[in-house]
Amino acid sequence: MRQSATAKKILLSAEALFAEQGFAETTMREITSAAKVNLAAVNYHFGSKKGLITAVAEKYLTPLVSNLQAALSERQTVSHDEIISTEELLEILMRTLLQVGKSRQFALPVFMRLLELIYMKNQEELRDAMLSRYRGAFTAFIDLLRKDSAVMDDEEFFWRLHFLLGSIIFTLSNFQTLVAIEMREFERTAEIERTLHRMIPVLVAGLQARAEHTPFTRL
Repeated sequence: MRQSATAKKILLSAEALFAEQGFAETTMREITSAAKVNLAAVNYHFGSKKGLITAVAEKYLTPLVSNLQAALSERQTVSHDEIISTEELLEILMRTLLQVGKSRQFALPVFMRLLELIYMKNQEELRDAMLSRYRGAFTAFIDLLRKDSAVMDDEEFFWRLHFLLGSIIFTLSNFQTLVAIEMREFERTAEIERTLHRMIPVLVAGLQARAEHTPFTRL
C-alpha cells in the first residue's frame, strides 16, 4: 500500500532519530517534533511506537532478504551441487548489507540498532513477529553456512551463529564511535566496506574452528 506524504515524513524522522539514539531511547515526542506532526498522526498511520518500529523493520529487512535470496539463487545457478565456502557466503552477506546501506542514509545504523532491540528480553512480541515473517528467508543461507562449518552439534552451531551476528551488530551499530577511536589512535578513518571485509576472516575462523568433543574430520 502506498504511504501518504505524512506517513513518509514520520518514518524518515523516526529513522534519523533511531539511528542516532536507538529505538528504546527515542521518545514519541521527539519523533512528532522532528516530523512536525501531532501524536494523533503517528497513531493514525502506525498505531503506536511499536507499529512505527515494525514499519521501519520491514522497510530494511524486506530488501535485505530479497537481495540475499537473489544473490544466493544466482550463485547456486552457476554450480548447483557445489558446497559454497563460508568465506564466499559471508562475502555475499556483506555485499547485501552494503547494498541496503547505500540505498538509504540511515540504513545500516538503523538496521543494527533494530537487531539489538530484537534481542532485548522485553521484545518478545517484536522478535516473534520478525521471526515469523523472515525466518524462512534466512533458513537457506544458514543451511549453506552449516554445510561448510566445522563438525559440531546443533547447540554449538546455534552459539557460533549468534557470536557471528553479535560481532556484525556491535561493529556496525557502533561504527561511528569506532571510526572516532581509530582516528584518534591511527590518524585515519575507516571505510564501511573495508571494515566489513576485515570481519570476514575472523567470522570464518569462528565457524570453522573445531568444536570441543568433536572429531577432526567429517564422517
